[in-house]
Amino acid sequence: MNKIQHYVQGNWTTGKEDGTPILDAVTGEAFTSVAIEGLDIPEILNYGRTKGSEKLRKMTFQERGNMLKSLALYLTKRKDAFYELSYRTGATKVDSWIDIEGGFGNLFANASLRKLFPNQPYHVEGDPIDLSRGGRFMAHHIMVPKKGVAVHINAFNFPVWGMLEKCAVNWMAGVPAVVLPAPSSSYLAEAVAREIVNSGILPEGALQIINGTVKTILDTVESQDVVTFTGSASTGRLLKAHPRLIQESVPFTMEADSLNASILGGDAVPGTPEFDLFIKEVRKEMTVKAGQKCTAIRRIVVPENLVEDVQIALGKALDKVTIGDPRLKEVRMGSLVSRQQVQAVRDSVNDLAKEAQIVYGDLDKIETIGADANKGAFISPILLRADHPFQNTIIHEREAFGPVSTIMPYKTLDEAITLAQMGKGSLVSSIATFDDSIAKEYVVNAASHHGRILVLNRESAKESTGHGSPLPYLVHGGPGRAGGGEEMGGMRGIKHYLQRTAIQGSPTTITEITGIYQQNAKYKEAEQHPFKYHWEDIQPGMSLKTHKRTLTDTDILNFANLTWDHFYAHTDITSLDGSIFEKRTAHGYFIISAAAGLFVYPNKGPVAANYGLDSIRFLRPLYHNDTIYVRLTCKEKVDRDVASAEHPSGIVKWHVEVFDANFESRPESQKNEKDSPLVAVATILTMVQKKQETFVEMTNEKIEECLSKLKEDTKPKWGIMTPQHMIEHLEYTYKIASGEIQDFEISTPEKILEKVKNSLWNYDKFPKNSQFPLLEKDTLDALKHEDLASAIDKFKAQREKYIEYFKEHPDATLSNMVFGELNRYEWYLLERKHLNHHFEQFGLI
Repeated sequence: MNKIQHYVQGNWTTGKEDGTPILDAVTGEAFTSVAIEGLDIPEILNYGRTKGSEKLRKMTFQERGNMLKSLALYLTKRKDAFYELSYRTGATKVDSWIDIEGGFGNLFANASLRKLFPNQPYHVEGDPIDLSRGGRFMAHHIMVPKKGVAVHINAFNFPVWGMLEKCAVNWMAGVPAVVLPAPSSSYLAEAVAREIVNSGILPEGALQIINGTVKTILDTVESQDVVTFTGSASTGRLLKAHPRLIQESVPFTMEADSLNASILGGDAVPGTPEFDLFIKEVRKEMTVKAGQKCTAIRRIVVPENLVEDVQIALGKALDKVTIGDPRLKEVRMGSLVSRQQVQAVRDSVNDLAKEAQIVYGDLDKIETIGADANKGAFISPILLRADHPFQNTIIHEREAFGPVSTIMPYKTLDEAITLAQMGKGSLVSSIATFDDSIAKEYVVNAASHHGRILVLNRESAKESTGHGSPLPYLVHGGPGRAGGGEEMGGMRGIKHYLQRTAIQGSPTTITEITGIYQQNAKYKEAEQHPFKYHWEDIQPGMSLKTHKRTLTDTDILNFANLTWDHFYAHTDITSLDGSIFEKRTAHGYFIISAAAGLFVYPNKGPVAANYGLDSIRFLRPLYHNDTIYVRLTCKEKVDRDVASAEHPSGIVKWHVEVFDANFESRPESQKNEKDSPLVAVATILTMVQKKQETFVEMTNEKIEECLSKLKEDTKPKWGIMTPQHMIEHLEYTYKIASGEIQDFEISTPEKILEKVKNSLWNYDKFPKNSQFPLLEKDTLDALKHEDLASAIDKFKAQREKYIEYFKEHPDATLSNMVFGELNRYEWYLLERKHLNHHFEQFGLI
């Protein structure tokens, strides 16, 4: 029997002892074991802090996000093997989907958060703070990765999701992880961790996994570490009080089981969609993962006049739940994770039954399909009813971590709120109602005791993710019994692994530190117009001072007529008495438009498009005959993903300052201490192309230079082509590009054709050993020309035909068997990539 392995300090290893047997939850078979003896825990943690942290901290948020995206794609391609292991935990295919693909979904979701962070290894939080009247002393907040490890102590119920929902967040923050899955399902976590390590996508040390219970794991944690725990509230409280955590002030996040309540609104009577949705949701939360979810519905709170209806409806719904081998399609609920867990649930139900009545299910009787109920960890769904929930308090204190829930009545919505709060803090609550006033009253008054609240009704039902589904962008956690912690929550979750630091200094210094231009910082005069630079060459603080423009009376009236903006200050100077305006006033949007006319560079260049306007402020009026000039300064750069038919680009945020050019010449009597030549500020965004430095431009001269190096005996760096085969292949593709050959089928499936075609616009090279559709793998066509020299001549002649074709037909499109219909520019992009690919193959470039 193989032992479950640990990945620590760069190696897979096992504990020295025989280990504790791990049983298949369905068959009761002992198929593996786990042992942790002999592992050097202090050195494992230190390895993460040093080796694991080294490269991860230096990566930008964009690089970390793309790393997670690559990992998610890699794991998704290998998901089938994980499902086979997941069945051993007692999980059905639906249960496994939540765990496995839900876990991968956390990687995808956190990867997308890279767009919200700056293109650097640390984050700049919030707005700048002016600390002086003169504007020369200021502050900002930055957030840098902690120099420790994230220690994740996970529960047995979601070995994949539980690991990845935490790790995705700390990896995005630039912090490595040491994961401790619960032993009973750690074999599944090990399998996923093994694929993560095999992928080579993460830096070494970013992930270590110890598949077992390590009671000493907290003994050597340090102040820069972060500890998270998912499991029972009692165990969590013991860990939270560990002396080392207190001594080192180690952040500790606890996500504990909780007695989550779902409320049936008074309007949701039988026959309404909300009643049916409520019954469906409760049944789902009782039986998905066999009720082994920290977010499952444990308390069913319903109007007292509907208790019987709910009990009957739930009974009928539970009658349809088939139990047995989770591999079988007809099975709707599998087993608990272990026989020990079955006994724990039985003990809890027996305690609950002292104050509540079992109205559905039997602890001693269960019918299973395809499995032996006596060997597997099976249990029947159990529905209880407590008619006096304010007196019988055990239902608000004791949780049965399985397919168990209790119905209880309420008279008024205030009572329902009180009952929900009697759980002393829950991860989630829900209410089924179509009355938004009921929903509002419940949410506002119950929110203090819950980490998340779902309002379920007929409008949201089709798209609702349900009561029990934590989402990466939402906070997961809750007060009181639920642990008092927070996980996930989009950017909020990532910030748990970052150290927030206030920085003070001059605007120029803070600009350099944050990478964001700060008001009143020194300008960096651009050597040429900023719009001439590619994205990589633009730096925060790079600035241009424009020439001047006088705003005339005619300009203002023409703008009013063009836009239909006839506000009186612009068009009716007889109505200015009692207003803040003295003369005919320029429209604010005309000022910004005129400013754009001053700073926009007219020629084609790296600036691909205006991307929008972030903010705008008009500080004082401008009148006819006033003269302005503009300061255009790079404020910040934001990376972006490009998947459509456009070249790689990033977003540049420009700080636009509009100045009154005649300010200094105004009489002092017309100024006051608050006056400034600055009359308007705005932040505009432009899409700026990145440099293309991957491919050599294939001019006639460059092609001649490359071909002069090609000899009959030149060996390829990859593939089986000879030099002449390569040249004849290029000649053939030019016959397609010149329209001579078009009688072929496009080989790329329609559903991905657009994506494949759009890849021509990026700066990624063709993969080595790419397969041409008309060739069988590892075969070569017979040569058509007598020698290499003849082939080169034919190649050149065919290329000229391609060039001439598009000179004569500039608007034509021609088919390519891989990329579909291509226009003139797209054929140019394909030619550049294609020639670079094969010339590099033979060492010609």
